This record gives sequence, C-alpha cells and structure tokens, in this order.
Amino acid sequence: MSGNESQGGPGWSRRRRVEAALSHREADRVPYDLGGTILTGIHERAYGNLRRHLGLPAGEVEIEDLHQQLARVEEDVKQRLEVDVYGVSPRKPRGLALPRWSEGGYDKIRDEWGIEWWKPQEGGFYFDMRGHPLAGVESAADLAKHRFPDPLDPGRFEGMAEAADAVMNGRQAAYVLGRNAPGIFEVALWMRGFENFYCDLLRQPALAEALLDIICEIKMKYWERALGVVGANVMIVSEADDLASQDRLLVAPALYRRFLKPRHARLFAHIRRCAAVPVRIFFHSCGAVAELIPDLIEAGIDILNPVQVSARGMETRELKRRFGKDLTFYGGGVDTQRVLPRGTPAEVRDEVRRRVDDLAPGGGFIFATVHNIQADVPPENILAMREALREYGRYEG
Repeated sequence: MSGNESQGGPGWSRRRRVEAALSHREADRVPYDLGGTILTGIHERAYGNLRRHLGLPAGEVEIEDLHQQLARVEEDVKQRLEVDVYGVSPRKPRGLALPRWSEGGYDKIRDEWGIEWWKPQEGGFYFDMRGHPLAGVESAADLAKHRFPDPLDPGRFEGMAEAADAVMNGRQAAYVLGRNAPGIFEVALWMRGFENFYCDLLRQPALAEALLDIICEIKMKYWERALGVVGANVMIVSEADDLASQDRLLVAPALYRRFLKPRHARLFAHIRRCAAVPVRIFFHSCGAVAELIPDLIEAGIDILNPVQVSARGMETRELKRRFGKDLTFYGGGVDTQRVLPRGTPAEVRDEVRRRVDDLAPGGGFIFATVHNIQADVPPENILAMREALREYGRYEG
C-alpha cells in the first residue's frame, strides 16, 4: 500500500471502487463506509460532536436506528469524509405505532416482534433488551398464538426503489440493502429469552426448529419482495447473526451445523434466486467467530463483517491468508473497544496502517470500524482514522 494521500483516482466512481473490492481487485484506494449499515454507523452523540468539529451545522440529529441510537449520516459528512457506501433500508410498516413510554427512570419501547427495550433516562446511551414475548411458550403449537410481523407490509418498501436508483445511478455510489429483522438465531434468542432458547436447543429441539423456521420464512418473504422492488439496482444485501463472544462461540459448532447452518444456507440461496442480478451477501457476526468461518462460506456468505480484531483468533493477517480468496472483509479497520475511543490520534493512525497492510492487498477489503462508533469517541480520533486511510489506503498503479 502506498504512503501517498489519495483523493480518488480518475475514472473511479464510488460504485466502481466498491465493485472492484467485492471482485477482489485493487482500485485506486480502499473503499470507505460510515453509516452504510446499522453495523458501521455512529452514535448520535459522537456524530453531533463530529459535525461541530468539522464546522458543519449541528442541529437535531436524525436517528437511523432507535435501539442503538445511531445517527443518520448526512450527505455533507459523506462528502467531506469521502464515504463510498450508503444504506437503503426498509421503512416502518404502515400505521405501526410502537408502544413507547417512560417509567421508573427508563424510556421503554416494545418492537414489532413484541420484544421490550429500556434505556436509562439519566446517562443512557442505547436501549437494552428487557422483555421476551415467548418466554412462557411450552411447545411448538403455542407459537401459532403469537402475532408475528408482516414482512410484506407495503410501508416497508415505500421509496426503496427510488433510493436504490438514486445511490447507484445518480450518485454512482454503492449501497447495502438492509434487512427487515436481526438474524434468525438472534430473533429466536430475543423472543424466547437466552436461557430458554439455549435449553430449547437441547431439550425441546422441535420448538427451537419451529421458531427458527418461522423467522426464516418471514425473512425469505421480505427478501423476495425487497429484491423485486429494487430490481437490478442492488449489489450487497445485509444479513446477520451474532455467533460469538469476545473469546468463544455462543453456540457449539455441532449445534450451529444442526440448527442454523441449514437455515442460513436456505435463506442465502433464496436471496440469490430472487435477485435480478448477482448479489453479495454481507453477513455480520461479532466476536471470535473464526472457527465457524468455513461453515459460513459453505452456507453462502460473501462478505464477513466485522473482523473484531480484539477477539480471540481474529488476527487480520492470518484471516486474510486463510480466507482472503473467498471473502471480502468489511470492517476491522480500527479497534472500537480501546483504540478508537481511548487511544491517541497517533495510536489510531498506527492501528489503521496495520489493518490496511493486512487486509487490503489484492482487494477484498472495505474499510469500516470494527463496529459502530460509540458515544465517547472523540472527533479527533475519527478524523485521524480517516486521514490515515487516505494516506495508507491507496493502491499503487
């Protein structure tokens, strides 16, 4: 990688730059994402501080993701920071009014799945999960009594085709098409409660499989409609399932292969069948997921997000060596647990250079932070990250 600053080479649109990375080819520079997904975004407090630091108007911040309190990254910031990736996400169903109230020092919401979330009114940064609507279910037959979300509600798709066309053909940029729900495994855990669902996998596998199948079917219906709406204007679709913690998997490999891998494979194959053009499947899982990467590739993912560089076994150079021909690495450009919030700008620059050197050669790397930029990240470190990518993320030739 070059040590010279790059503002973008001639003939390299943002869209073409990302297409090159996805095809494992080197462009003029490494593509950059901020705000293209709800996994590569920025907390509204950090975003407001960044806007003020850049001398941009800093009025009320529009919230992109309520639970994580992520800001919608506006066009002036995207232009200033030379962001290559946008997001196109489903809207809320028509007439959906989520219950929202305040009680006992918390702001509370209940989402369309029936899951309850609380955020402390004093010092709270985001909403934490507190209620599981299927906690009392005793058998697969009981699932029929629960009202699941309608994936085909017309409101979800309003403006989606126009937004996709505007990004790809108007701005000549790339975008990630957002999903209608968290991952199959995640939703099951959240609806049953973690302890209940983990026990289901071993003690009530019929219940576990019935719930996973309902969630998978809801997702398949959504993707069929969404991909029909955007037509040929699509490059990347977003799916997810957190499968690991900081130092180990959240589910044993044998259980992943029995319960989740077949459903992931089914969902990803369905997405590809429904798309008018070839699409890449972006798959998010935090943590020490290295042991399951071969399974995820077999299931059909093309893009791994993130590379959580602080987690066990997630060494960037080794992952690039082992899986660089099969995967595009999306994120992992700088550690968001320690370096970005608490490091010096010099430490941020050193971290960016190391990750770019490991992941960028030969293409197959889209730069983003390991996860969303949190509320306490100083704007100086965000700009140090961006300037380091400009300096070290330029391809020769």
